Amino acid sequence: MAEPAAGLLQHTSLRDQVLEHVRHALVSGEIRPGDIYSASALATRLRVSSSPVREAMLTLVNQGLLEPVRNRGFRVVPMSDRDLDEVYEMRVLLELPGTLKAAARITDADLDRLRALAGDIEDAAEAGDVVRFLDADRHFHLDLLACGGNGRLVDAVATLRDQTRLYGLENLAERGTLADSAREHREILAAIADRDSARLEELVHAHLRHIRADWAQTQD
Repeated sequence: MAEPAAGLLQHTSLRDQVLEHVRHALVSGEIRPGDIYSASALATRLRVSSSPVREAMLTLVNQGLLEPVRNRGFRVVPMSDRDLDEVYEMRVLLELPGTLKAAARITDADLDRLRALAGDIEDAAEAGDVVRFLDADRHFHLDLLACGGNGRLVDAVATLRDQTRLYGLENLAERGTLADSAREHREILAAIADRDSARLEELVHAHLRHIRADWAQTQD
């Protein structure tokens, strides 16, 4: 895990910032299955006390991302094909109706904000910047779902997304797969702007299938 800049964790809730730091490393694949991390060692790197680090890691244990290792720390829980299939199924069940509901309530200001995020996704894909791509993609989908007004649904989808660690995305970036995925976000927004719910449902379902196929490639 890269050394954080001095003063990185000096605002609001230290636990939440540690949680975001570790979650980002998990989702980007910086931390991989089998790796064991000590709460005290991470606290030293982040220049905070062990308490907020331990709290953050226990939160990730509850979310199924980490597991405690007695007297050693915490280890990343590996994802099997069955795990990935279950995450995909749950995302379809939640995101399809959630996106349709959001599209019915969305405002022009929401669409402008989402178009800016879609642009960030495309820029990151073009640059091959996997970390920035994942961050912008996460914000896009969660912000879109938030337009539906169900915070618990957004939280549930966020957890499902975080349970999928995308190792090897650099290879997908080199093959241009990230660019293909990035363009799909514009198509989703176009269907929303056109109030074409049938087309939107088709696009969201295809986008999720596309992502599951990418997961299979990155796990090889």
